[in-house]
Amino acid sequence: MNKRSFYERIARFMYGRNGSDDMCRGILILCAVLIVVNLFFRSFIISAIELALIAYATFRMLSKNVVKRRQENQKYKSFENKIKQYFLQLKNRFRDRKTHVYRKCPACKSTLRLPKVKGSHSVNCPRCKKSFHVKI
Repeated sequence: MNKRSFYERIARFMYGRNGSDDMCRGILILCAVLIVVNLFFRSFIISAIELALIAYATFRMLSKNVVKRRQENQKYKSFENKIKQYFLQLKNRFRDRKTHVYRKCPACKSTLRLPKVKGSHSVNCPRCKKSFHVKI
């Protein structure tokens, strides 16, 4: 069997299947992290979780229910974006720690970036248009 026919057989087998997506890659990265952790702690439970994650990632790649896997992937992407936004906000807060302060609007709970000027100030929230007082 030559190389080309092998690739053609694999392509025919994978036709109509989900294949690798963002959620699958995230599961495999989590599995790799758990493998490194397991090198130090040697736990049967962590090993079992690793095997379950690998089995689930394989199931997702070989699944023919593409619509269901796409919905799961969209939920995963929204969860991943929330985590990325949280860490991006932490990075920005650290970068701006000398020039700005961050306060939450009491009405809509959105985070506002305000200049670091000492004293009591009246602030209008750009999202909900409510006015509130802030002491910096």
